[in-house]
Amino acid sequence: MAHRQHRYAVRLDWTGNLGTGTSAYRAYSRDHLLSAGTKPAISATSDAAFRGDPARWNPEEMLVGALSSCHQLWYLHLCASAGIVVTAYSDDADGVMEEEGDGGGQFTAVVLRPRVTLAPGADAALALALHHRAAEKCFIARSVNFPVRHEPTVEIEGEVAGDDR
Repeated sequence: MAHRQHRYAVRLDWTGNLGTGTSAYRAYSRDHLLSAGTKPAISATSDAAFRGDPARWNPEEMLVGALSSCHQLWYLHLCASAGIVVTAYSDDADGVMEEEGDGGGQFTAVVLRPRVTLAPGADAALALALHHRAAEKCFIARSVNFPVRHEPTVEIEGEVAGDDR
């Protein structure tokens, strides 16, 4: 299959000039808007630990959200292709970022905890295995340099099966 290239254009507009720009570290807001085409803008900022507004999304949350969303989209695709009917899906994803003494830092791990409900008669073992295939396919997870672990749970009519990988 031929390789295809996709581009993603996002605009960032800083909205945090409080009158004196970046005249001092505490003189400006970290607030900004992210937009793409005609989609609703995302009100973003830095993490509250870095003087951001806790009511807005920060880049770290968006990275964890992108990993969770990408995994979910691949998983649903793989389930549909395998004839497994998913009726509900949620994920409580958690990311760990370590800050260094100089203020820099990086993510060291993300754990996805998808909880999936399947229609009666679905193959729970195959549904669990498809999480591993989704992890191998996820564009975002394949692009990061830290581990993305998965702790999925699958439920069918009240029966729960887990996978501790």
